[in-house]
This record gives sequence, C-alpha cells and structure tokens, in this order.
Amino acid sequence: MAPGAVVHADNLPVLRSLPDARAGLICTGPPCSDGRDDAFDDYLAFLEPRLIEMRRLLAPTGALYLHLDHREAHYVKVLLDRIFGRERFLNEIIWAYDFGGRPERRWPAKHDAILVYVQDPARCTFNVDEIDRIPYMAPGLAGPEKAARGKLPTDVWWHAIVGAAAEQRAGDPARKPQALAERILRAASNPGDLVLDPFAGSGAVGAAADALGRRYLLIDRDEAAIDLIRARLPGAILSSDPRRDLLGE
Repeated sequence: MAPGAVVHADNLPVLRSLPDARAGLICTGPPCSDGRDDAFDDYLAFLEPRLIEMRRLLAPTGALYLHLDHREAHYVKVLLDRIFGRERFLNEIIWAYDFGGRPERRWPAKHDAILVYVQDPARCTFNVDEIDRIPYMAPGLAGPEKAARGKLPTDVWWHAIVGAAAEQRAGDPARKPQALAERILRAASNPGDLVLDPFAGSGAVGAAADALGRRYLLIDRDEAAIDLIRARLPGAILSSDPRRDLLGE
C-alpha cells in the first residue's frame, strides 16, 4: 500500500503551504463552470492561482494532466500557455465516451479534454513501455504479430465513464474511471513518486496511485467526496498538515 494523505479543505491554501518541486505528477479535474456566457472570467480567475501553484509544485521531470469539460478546455489552454509557456505543452488528449442523453438539435457532446503540460519537454517522465496496449481498429492491416500485441493508445482515448449510479461516481462530476487514471500514472510517473490531485472527487487518482505504488496527496473541499475517498482508501492519512504527515517536514 502506497503512503497517501487526504486533506479536507479548499486546495489553494494547501497548495501554497507545500514546498517547491515535489510532485512527480499532478493529475486532476477541476469543477466546470455552468457554461453560461458570463461564467468564463470567474472560472479562469478561480483556476489561475491554483494552476500557478501547481506549476511551482511540479518536479523538473513532472507533468500536469488537467481534465476539463469541452466547454472550458480552449479558454484554459490559453491560460496554461501563459503560465507554463507554449513550448511546455505536450498533448491534448481527447477522452471520448458514449453514454447519456442524445440532443436532437446539435451533435451530442461526448468527449472531455485532458491538457498535458510539462516542466521540461526534454526531461519529462514518459514510460512508453508501461502503457497499456489496445486493439488495432483494423487488425488485418497490422499483421498477426502486431495485432496480437496491440498498439499504443493515441491522443484519442475511448473509455466508458463511470455511470451515474456507480459508487465511484459520487463526488466526481467528471466520472473519471480508475483505469483512465492508471494509464496516465503508468506513463507519467514512477514508483515512489508523489502524485497530487487537488480536486480529488471520488479519489480515482488516489486509488490508481495506491495500486501502482505511488505516494499520493488528495485534496477536496466537499465532505461527501472526502467520505468516499476515506472508504475507498482506508490506509490514507486524514491530514491537516500534509507537509508534516506525508512529506515528513
């Protein structure tokens, strides 16, 4: 079981209390604005100080995987370009799924974006041999050997969301499944690294970190989310001072 801590608090003061360059990976999904035309300025003002702290906290080999609603990703990318620099943008991953309602006056929106920024493109952790492989869409074109091995995922990931009635859904509007978090952690972190999720929701990132031998720090201000995380990760420390309890400082 990997050592981990959970903090029930607004994440900004917690992030500001942590020492520089300690997180090997930050994998998180902030809550979305409500999609109104006048909501984006407030939303970006909410995110900006938190993203500035996240960059400060990343180790030299670290990466930020930021999971966003399709309505927000374009605006937040401009903000991240300013905070990190456009040269530190690594990928936009499209998470596509097929679940939920089907509006009849527009194309159904069935994808989210995961924006990936790194501290140093030349040094960032990317464990290509650890990534799970998926079937070829046209295995006959790949040949028997390649078809049997499968292929590396591209930047478009088809994966079911966690259903609204599922236990993992509570406290997590993004409905991110643990398997999706595990793919990210295998690629972008190493055993023993500290994985940070400042908007922890259902704790999928923490559960992935625990399963893969990474340390983790989860932060959420929602009491229902904290209750779910504590049930899901009974070995995690409920901490008011992660610098002391998790980092030993």
